[in-house]
Amino acid sequence: MVNPDVYQRVEKTLRVVPRGVVVSYGQLADLSGLPGRARLIGKCLQELKGEHNWHRVVRADGKIAFPSGSDKAHEQRERLLIEGVIVKNNRISMQKFGWRPDLHTILTELTY
Repeated sequence: MVNPDVYQRVEKTLRVVPRGVVVSYGQLADLSGLPGRARLIGKCLQELKGEHNWHRVVRADGKIAFPSGSDKAHEQRERLLIEGVIVKNNRISMQKFGWRPDLHTILTELTY
C-alpha cells in the first residue's frame, strides 16, 4: 500500500503543471520529491480520486502511455489538443511541450 502522503505530493505537484505542457512520469516523480519512482507515479494516477490533470503525464519519450486506439489514449489526446498541445502519432514533442518549471515555482510551489 502506498503512503497517503505520496498521493498528496503527486496530486499537489500535478496541480502546478500548467495547461499546454506535459511532464513525464519520471519528471513528475522527481518534482514530487520521489526521485526514481516513475512507476509509482503511474500507480498513484490510477488511484487518485476526483478530477486531476492526468492527461498531462506522458512517457519519457513523449508517447501517450495508453495503447494506441484505446479509449484512454483518445481521451488524453483530445484533452491535450484542447490545451494546444500537438500530438502526432500518439507522441508529443518534449522539447516543445515539456514543462520546465522556473526556479520560483520549484522553490515556492514544489517544496517537499
